[in-house]
Order: sequence, then structure tokens, then C-alpha cells
Amino acid sequence: MFCDCFRSSGVIFFSMASGSNGPDRSKTPKHTNRLSKEKSSYLLQHAHNPVDWYPWGQEAFDKAKSEDKPIFLSVGYSTCHWCHVMERESFEDEEIGKILSKNFVCIKVDREERPDVDKVYMTFVQATSGGGGWPMSVWLTPDLRPFIGGTYFPPRDSGRRPGLKTVLLRIIEQWQSNRETLESSGERVLEALRKGTEISASPGETLPSSPDVANRCYQQLAHSYEEEYGGFREAPKFPSPVNLMFLMSFWAVNRASSEGAEALRMVLHTLRMMALGGIHDHVAQGFHRYSTDSSWHVPHFEKMLYDQGQLAVAYITAYQVSGECLLADVARDVLLYVSRDLSDKSGGFYSAEDADSFPTVESTEKREGAFCVWTAGEIRELLPDIVKGATGAITQANIFMHHYGVKEQGNVDPAQDPHGELQGQNVLIVRYSVELTAAHFGISVDRLSELLSDARAKLAEVRRARPPPHLDTKMLASWNGLMLSGFARVGAMLGDKALLERAERAACFLREHLWDEEGQRILHSCYRGDNMEVEQAASPIAGFLDDYAFVVCGLLDLFEATQRVHWLQWAEELQLRQDQLFWDSQGSGYFCSDPSDPTLLLALKQDQDGAEPSANSVSAMNLLRLSHLTGRQDWIQRSQQLLTAFSDKLIKVPVALPDMVRSVMAQHYTLKQIVICGQPDAEDTASLISCVNSLFLPHKVLMLADGNTEGFLYQRLPVLSTLVAQEGKATAYVCENFACALPVTCPQELRRLLLE
Repeated sequence: MFCDCFRSSGVIFFSMASGSNGPDRSKTPKHTNRLSKEKSSYLLQHAHNPVDWYPWGQEAFDKAKSEDKPIFLSVGYSTCHWCHVMERESFEDEEIGKILSKNFVCIKVDREERPDVDKVYMTFVQATSGGGGWPMSVWLTPDLRPFIGGTYFPPRDSGRRPGLKTVLLRIIEQWQSNRETLESSGERVLEALRKGTEISASPGETLPSSPDVANRCYQQLAHSYEEEYGGFREAPKFPSPVNLMFLMSFWAVNRASSEGAEALRMVLHTLRMMALGGIHDHVAQGFHRYSTDSSWHVPHFEKMLYDQGQLAVAYITAYQVSGECLLADVARDVLLYVSRDLSDKSGGFYSAEDADSFPTVESTEKREGAFCVWTAGEIRELLPDIVKGATGAITQANIFMHHYGVKEQGNVDPAQDPHGELQGQNVLIVRYSVELTAAHFGISVDRLSELLSDARAKLAEVRRARPPPHLDTKMLASWNGLMLSGFARVGAMLGDKALLERAERAACFLREHLWDEEGQRILHSCYRGDNMEVEQAASPIAGFLDDYAFVVCGLLDLFEATQRVHWLQWAEELQLRQDQLFWDSQGSGYFCSDPSDPTLLLALKQDQDGAEPSANSVSAMNLLRLSHLTGRQDWIQRSQQLLTAFSDKLIKVPVALPDMVRSVMAQHYTLKQIVICGQPDAEDTASLISCVNSLFLPHKVLMLADGNTEGFLYQRLPVLSTLVAQEGKATAYVCENFACALPVTCPQELRRLLLE
């Protein structure tokens, strides 16, 4: 796919992709190591390597110190294609296994299970090599200090590219003859990283100007926007929901300007093109990780929970803005996929589906995309019926193949398939509008829609009989928080009670399985056990900043969607705990993980909104929303202090933090409090709430004042007692710092007021 060169401490390392994975399923394992006792799917995938693997922990650290051996740290995740490749090529290799086990203490880390460890050592690898990625390979001293790092290594030398065996032998030789130099060069890099990664507010520094930061962020995104198919680079192309959500917020406060109109055009075009492309699974719903080409056609086929959660929100928000039914359909489509394929009976959500699978039950080698692709012959065999009323003797297959770009020789460009895994195969992509396809075959649009829906159902049935890709059934608090937002936001917008019930089940799961009541802390992960019951690791992993921030955001979305106050109360509890655990009282902002953990060499604050938003970005908005919902003024100040700590990046490269820019805008425009006074189950109350939910209002909080003056909201916000229903009807008040406009009882009037 691509080749990266990595240099560190005088050793040249290459990251090169080749081959596909697939164990021989007929053999009893020859080796079993201590990873067999772990819960993580990724660690279990390495449980039968001829390598003496340890999980990250004290046992491994003590062994390294007592035997004075360097540590080989290998980091990846269960749905990582090139992690599978390196496992098969190198970690299943007996000779390499012996070299590793004899000369190193070998530690395996699932980056999704220990993002804190991953972030520290990825920072080192990126600084010393100019690149990064997974699998990540880092060599450490017995006291966990890195001295050499890289990513993927082939097992043996290939041309000028050193193989893992060569690299290991060089490091052993250098460790014995030149250890002091290795250690001191690593220490110099670490010291530079400590200074270079520090993010803090300077004394007297103030919040950067919102219009300036927002305009610069817009300009930087517009500069990287790809006109033909949307998205923000040529290829590979990522969904980037954080960019899309910023652009919709930018439009909301710049509706009358040409820049605002252009921002909205970029969003809608990108979302439409993604929905039509091969990155969107047209048969089994949901979105793949990214597209390898610029037209969203051939994806990298893994499906990640965090993408589904954020894309559901992006699509439903775009529907609020445009009223375009396709966008609401896609949001529902994503939630259908997650409900069916990534849901545990406990209410939790699984992490991911792999890209690779066995093409047939007889296969011994997995291929990327095998579960999702089709030959023209398969389609014709599945859809042979003649379509009555169509022009000529046309079959359902003819229509389906035309509409979804299926070709006899396959529709994947060889440039997108360097290992020939997709030869002769088709990745479905919508090539024509339903109107054009219907006209081409002389049938009505309704008839065409029926035929395509029926065909997709038949294909889905066939797919269910194929060997499925690996499902990572690890359940993470952070990603469950993102998915909770997806169900809550879509459910509220569409007034769909079933989606809101699913959201509440997810919140109950988080409370039951990922909240440690005794320790008053979130737990990062839990697992589906062999008996399909939720299990916890022997030593549960304490929650990280992402876990708190994303769950608080999900709970706030759920509160606004259901108006059930206990979700707001728990969000407040979690925010208080987050402040205690992660807030930097010297420099402001939140550390990614517990800054007192002695095994972590860097106390980092993530300063980039990427595949997931930075937890500091999410927290800045959480604090603002909570302050308006609970009356805690100190949280407005804390949000401002947080944003000020990141002001350097916000001013220079706001495109790195588009989600945080939304919080800067929210500070500038201040949040409106929309208070609905009425009976919770009354129809007129529901109509006013539905009116609010139908609009995209990025700077608002919504609350129901039900007249219970003893309740949580009235106790926290005494001003609510002065707001009452008018003439026995549900009444809406639109307020700013609880200075309220005249009350309205009619949804149309409320709509006009909110859009002013």
C-alpha cells in the first residue's frame, strides 16, 4: 500500500505493507503464552505465538529490571490489517520468536485498551521517525524509557530494507556494546518531548477571538476541500465528522454570507458522496473506516464504532439543516447496523469489525473485503428474474448492476488493490440517481426502489452465510459514549422512541458495567465472555479522559432528548470526578490520563481533533452546557481557561482543532436556554420540544420545567420558578443568561423566535 522510512538512533527502519493474514484453523496450537489469560481480542490473537509475551504491567517491568534486559513493546489493535500481517510473518516465526524471547522482555499492548501507553510511545516514534502508525514497535530500557522506534517490519531483509531479525540483532549488539549512547539519545528525545508537548495558558492570556479563529478554520478547510467528490484531501480519504460538524456550526452563524453558504455546500456534498460511495455498506449498512481513493469507492473495510457514532450525528444534523431525506435515511441506516451487528444484549456496543475474512468456509487465508464484495456472476445468479414492464428482456440483475456500477471484470482499479485481493470483484457504489436508472429501464422510481431494496435483502442473506470478519467484542466507555450521542441525537430529531430507548439501555449499561461505585470512577473497558455475559479484566483499567468526556457528552445529549433528570445528575457527578482526576491546576486543560501514573513518562494533552474529537474539545463544550443546566458559573470559567491553554494552536492552525473551535464560538455567542414549561407527557409539551429538536441550534440547552419545585432543576436554577405555563398551555421561553424573551405557546412562533 505504501512504504514509510523510519530513522531513530542511527538505525533505519521501514514500514511496508505486504500480504494477507489467515491462520491454519485445522491445527492445535503448538505454543501458548500468558496472553491466553487476557480479555482483549488483540492480545488473544497473539496467545499462540512462539514469543514469550507479557501484557503491560508490573510482572513484565520487574522481569526487565531483574534480568537487566531491554523491552520490546509491540502495540496494535484487533482490526488492524498490518498488525495481522506482522503477526503472521514475524511473531509466528520460530527463529524470530526465539531471538525475541531470549534477549528481550516482550510486551503486547492493545492500543484501544491502553490509549495512554500508546499515546506516549507514538509521540516518541513520530518525533524520531517523522511518521507513525500501527503496528508500532518500540524498544525501551528496563525503566520504560524508549530509545528506538518504528512501525511495521518485514521478517527478513528485502533490498535496502532491514527485516525484523536484522533489527533485533543490531539492537542486541548495540545494547551490549553501546548501551550508554542508546540510553542517552533516547533520554534527550524524551526531554525535548516533555518541553515540546507542554500545553498551558500563560499568565494574563485571554481567550482568542472567536470570529478570527472560526474564519481561519473555515479558510484552512476550504483550502484542502476536494471539489469533485467532497472530503478534505485527494486520497486516502477519511470521513472526518469533526470537520463537517464545525462547518455546519460556522454556517449557522454565517447564514447570510457567501462563506457560510459555501461551508454548507461542502458538508452536504461530502455527506451525499459518502452515502453513495463504497465506503458506505449498501448491503449491511454502516460505514467503513476510510476510502483508499478520492471518489469514496474502494474502502479499507474495517468498521469502527467511533465512526458510526459520529457519522450518525453528522448525518442527522445535516438533515436538520437541509431537510434532505437521504441524510436522515443514512443516519437511521447507521443505527440499524450498530443495533444489529455491534450490540451486546447488556446494552453495550462492541468496538469494531475487521476488514479481513475468509472468502469461503474452506479458505485458509483471509482477504481484505472478502465479506463485502461481489462478482458479476454472483449477482446474476442471485437476481435472475425478468422485470415485467421494463424495456426489453431485463433482469433484476441488469438493473442492480447498472445502478451499483457492477462490471464483468470487477470494478476495482488495480491501483487500489496492490495485492490482487479484489481482482474480479465489485465494491458496490451508486452510479446513477434513482430517476436516471428508472428512466434508463423504462420503469417508475417507486418500482425501481422496490427492486433495489429486494435485491439488497437477497445479497444480505447470502452475506450472512459467508465466514464473517472478526468482531472485536471489547466494550469501551469512550466509544460507547460517542454511540450514545448518536442514538440520543437521531432519536430526538426523528421523534423515534425506539432509538431513545436504545440510547437509555446504553446509558444503563455504562452505569452498570463501566462505573465503579465504590471507587467513584469510570472503568475504561469490559468484554463479552465465552458465555455471552459481560466480564471485567482481573485488574480493571481505570477510565481515561476520553471516557469521562465522551460519556458526559452522551449523557447530556440523552438528557436533552428525554428530559430525564437523573442522566443530567450523573453527567454532573462525572464532570466533578473528571476535574479531580485530570485537570491541570497549573497550566489549565485536562491531561489525557492520570498525571500521577509513574509508568507514563509524558503527561500529555491531546491537541488534535482527528478520527475522534480531542477530549479537551468535547470537555470545553460539556462544561458550558453543564454550567447552563446546573447553574455552576465556575464551569464557564473553567471552559474559558481550557480554551486559553490551547490558544496558540487555535490561532495558528485551528483546522487541527475544529471541534474546539465550535466551543470557542459557543463562548462568543453564549448558549440560549430554551425552557419548556408543561406536563412531561402532554401533547402540547411534546410539540414544542419537537419544534426545538427539528432545528440545528449549535448554541443552546433545552430543559423541561414541569412545575416540580422540589426537583433537581428547580433547586439548581431557582429562576425556573418564575417561568410558568400560560393559560394552561405548554409554554416556551427562550432565554440568555435567564433573561427571557416573551413566552410563546405555538410551535410556529417558537420556530420563528429560534431562527431570529
